Amino acid sequence: MIWDRQHECMQREEMQALQFERLKETLHRVYRQVPFYRHLFAEHGVRPEDLRHPADIAKFPFTTKAALRDNYPYGLFAVPMKEVVRLHASSGTTGKPVVVGYTRRDLKTWAELVARMVTQAGVTDEDVVQITFGYGLFTGAFGLHYGLERVGATIVPSSVGNTEKQVMLMQDFSTTALVGTPSYILHLGEAARSMGVDPAGLKVRLGLFGSEAWSEQMRMELERMWGMKATDNYGLSEVMGPGVCGECGAAAGMHISEDHFLIEIIDPETGQPLDYGREGEVVITTLTKEAFPVVRYRTRDISVINPEPCPCGRTTARLRKVAGRTDDMLIISGVNVFPSQIESVLMEIDGLSPHYQIVVDKKGYLDHLEVRVELTDEKFTGQYRDLEAMESSVRRRLQRVLSINPRVRLLEPRSIERSRGKAQRVLDLRPKEN
Repeated sequence: MIWDRQHECMQREEMQALQFERLKETLHRVYRQVPFYRHLFAEHGVRPEDLRHPADIAKFPFTTKAALRDNYPYGLFAVPMKEVVRLHASSGTTGKPVVVGYTRRDLKTWAELVARMVTQAGVTDEDVVQITFGYGLFTGAFGLHYGLERVGATIVPSSVGNTEKQVMLMQDFSTTALVGTPSYILHLGEAARSMGVDPAGLKVRLGLFGSEAWSEQMRMELERMWGMKATDNYGLSEVMGPGVCGECGAAAGMHISEDHFLIEIIDPETGQPLDYGREGEVVITTLTKEAFPVVRYRTRDISVINPEPCPCGRTTARLRKVAGRTDDMLIISGVNVFPSQIESVLMEIDGLSPHYQIVVDKKGYLDHLEVRVELTDEKFTGQYRDLEAMESSVRRRLQRVLSINPRVRLLEPRSIERSRGKAQRVLDLRPKEN
């Protein structure tokens, strides 16, 4: 089934013409209504009128995560706040989130694009879909919720955690599709087995997974464990949330909603656009966003675009599974974590030295974050009770900033190996994805 045949099956020349018209409108609108873009364009010597051909987009400057952070909270909004009916946010490098806004039309568009995406994956109005993303400022849960509702599926908004209850709900409600991070759904499968429940014996037939990178090997393990079809999707809060693109049954790349997003692949070192088929950094321009439009946003994600029509009948270009990132951001169970966030918390706490390490590993299928930090000589008493109390305090402060609960290990002074060059702050011990 195809949700929006008019746009999902549009001929490439027609789609490119539509993108070009919407791109011109977007550039003019941000130039008029967002001072940041007016100044940014001026700094680079361009105006909206300089877009005379689709390739001219390369003349325009990039938008970076730093620009979003520096304009916190509403500096990049293109409409008055009275027209903003929803706020969401994603992690920022200083503990301040990147805030994104939606008008009523934005929310309607978002629901339509997620409906398109879940239909590509195989969801119908006969499905019972259990959403295990956490509800809150994170865009994942609400984005999938309203798109699935648009399709007519029955939604079980179970949110994250309460693992045994999740399994009980699957049994009692006859859940047929799961939404979540692949690592959490694998964890759910293990938990089900420990309860004497065979995941493959439940009625789950489909999984819609996102928010973290996952390999083809993990896809096979999910499908073997649950007896389901596991599908990938991609989106980020800065440009909308889930619904930017997603896989169809062919699982041969994620179909891009090209009528709403212009996606380029650039060389991450030079910033120059790359041809179809070449791997590079994903750059996204929104074409229909009202409250929070962005121009040439550097995602730091690495992928490839395939413009060829898909066996499913859709003609939209497809984005390959994201292979990694160009920066040092860690993704821990679907949550973006920056080492600088952790450092900013540790450096504010009296009694902690500036010597620390961040260790990321897998415990079963779940990501595990441990922060190791030395105490100062004055604070190191050697008493277990003192260490336990301080570890608990540090853990709470980190949790408030990171939105996840790390393990904290307080160490004796001078116990972390010193480096004569750049200190190795992050030890990522997770198996490398293929």
